[in-house]
Amino acid sequence: MAFAFYNTLGREKQSFKPLKEGKAGFYGCGPTVYNYAHIGNLRAYVLHDILVRSLRRAGFDVTHVMNITDVGHLSDDADDGEDKMIKSAEERGKSVLEVADFYTKAFFNDTDRMNITRPTVVCKATEHIGEMIALIQRIEKNGFTYFAGGNLYFDISKFPSYGELALLRLDDLKAGARIEQDENKRNAGDFVLWFTKSKFENQALVWDSPWGRGYPGWHIECSAMSMKYLGENFDIHAGGIDHIPIHHTNEIAQSEAATGKKPWVSYWLHNEFLVLNKGKMSKSAGGFLTLQNLVEQGYDPLDYRYFLIGGHYHSQLQFSMESLEGAKNARKSLVDKVRSLAAKCGGTTTADTEKTASYIEGFNTAIEDDLNTPRALAELWGLLKEDQAETERLSAVFDMDRVLALGLEDAVKSADGGKNEDDALSREIDDLIEKRAQAKKTKDFTTADGIRQSLKDRGIILEDGPAGTTWRRL
Repeated sequence: MAFAFYNTLGREKQSFKPLKEGKAGFYGCGPTVYNYAHIGNLRAYVLHDILVRSLRRAGFDVTHVMNITDVGHLSDDADDGEDKMIKSAEERGKSVLEVADFYTKAFFNDTDRMNITRPTVVCKATEHIGEMIALIQRIEKNGFTYFAGGNLYFDISKFPSYGELALLRLDDLKAGARIEQDENKRNAGDFVLWFTKSKFENQALVWDSPWGRGYPGWHIECSAMSMKYLGENFDIHAGGIDHIPIHHTNEIAQSEAATGKKPWVSYWLHNEFLVLNKGKMSKSAGGFLTLQNLVEQGYDPLDYRYFLIGGHYHSQLQFSMESLEGAKNARKSLVDKVRSLAAKCGGTTTADTEKTASYIEGFNTAIEDDLNTPRALAELWGLLKEDQAETERLSAVFDMDRVLALGLEDAVKSADGGKNEDDALSREIDDLIEKRAQAKKTKDFTTADGIRQSLKDRGIILEDGPAGTTWRRL
């Protein structure tokens, strides 16, 4: 397959040419684990999943790396605002690491329920402080830093191509060009690599460093961890469009300042916002929706996945409960058609015929063209509207779903109302669900979480909803 991606660096669609033939190194910005992911956050991870699934289906050996930010992320990307992790810990009466662990597990519970493939490498910021310090030392040695007011800063004036990703002019980034609260900065766009003096007293997590006891700025973690696992140059970096002007711009500057190699990343993919009537969904604004909120209102997590892939990642997507209801009904119709098709051919699949091959070709063309999931979904519906070659069409449906991940093969397996399930396994799971429910009533959350995890390890996902707890295969 010949992929082409819209590269933010250059603002054009470009043919994908990996650094190493047959391999793809991919870094996707992960969550800051101070609260639950909201449904807008999850749009980015569906994009990452579609990308990884598409490349792997095409035969690429993909190494997917994702960070977990559990230290050092202020509420404003430009080194201002509150420390998200500390604020959450204080509100909940927990330690920062306890908060991080709880919300990391919650995040992966959400992504598992949405059939989002787990990354090859998940790396926590707190476990890579040594790598960050070493990278900062390289940046300092190359002359891109200055020390002021107890903090080590990156000097953007020393990096002529600063702002290229965001189409910013370095000459325009003068002190005072935007709201500036840090009088130690030489330029408004300078950013902290290492804090030793902070507005927060008794900072929860600090480490020894050549610049004093302190903690890293947020941007450095992504550079340090991506280089550790993918090398000093790699293929693809992805994240939300809100990362373009500051976070990703700063990542590029510090990475290329350290290595002297350009480009650090070949392709930058950015997903647009999920928007409500009142604007972009935001945790800071409060009242955000989580995946569990949708489940409690009667929606399957895959209904929301269907809704997301119905829009192109590069376009804003308007969310409403009415549009989600439409996605739910469409997915139900899709599942019904696939089950009907499977019933006609007894669940048997065979190789593509000329007719089904044309739909596969159309599907491939859509996915190759900057991961155009709406067009790919249309090819799947077109295939299901055919009325012949059932076994070939079922094979093609399952092949397409390797990318779309709407659980169609599982839906076929469960179409008989459980006839093909092992009765003993079903009884065992039902017993465990009951034990988990009793444990939750007595607030024995260790036992309850242990039951959920043990079943997940066996490929069984529990889903809590208004009608109780149900289960499905991963």
